[in-house]
Amino acid sequence: MKISAKVDYACRVLAEMARLHGTAGFTQIEPLAKAEAIPANFLAQILCELRENGLITSKRGTQGGYALARPPDQITLYDIMKAIDGELVEFASSPEGRTGRRMKEVWSELRAVVEEKARGFTLDTLVAKSGSEMYFI
Repeated sequence: MKISAKVDYACRVLAEMARLHGTAGFTQIEPLAKAEAIPANFLAQILCELRENGLITSKRGTQGGYALARPPDQITLYDIMKAIDGELVEFASSPEGRTGRRMKEVWSELRAVVEEKARGFTLDTLVAKSGSEMYFI
């Protein structure tokens, strides 16, 4: 399993939108791109996919932009990953051969564990406690 840059960017931008949820109406691409250091052109593509999958809404015009379609505690990491990349764990195994059937079972078990864990993380758990985390030595 490999987490794509696209999924990482989607998680980061949605976490930023979760941080702003309830305080601002719609947020435009430029501030989101700057806050999360994501190229604006690539972010536009990601936001389009997130909108098509019902995770965000958009509004045109000078007061327009993007906003979460649901509260942050109702959008999971699973929802984001599925919207951007499809299946979390894909496998092209065949039940043929001596261990084919068993490997298919193992991959299915692994997918179930990953999906369960991803459903346990919501946007509100991804949001940093403050603008930037501080570490003390």
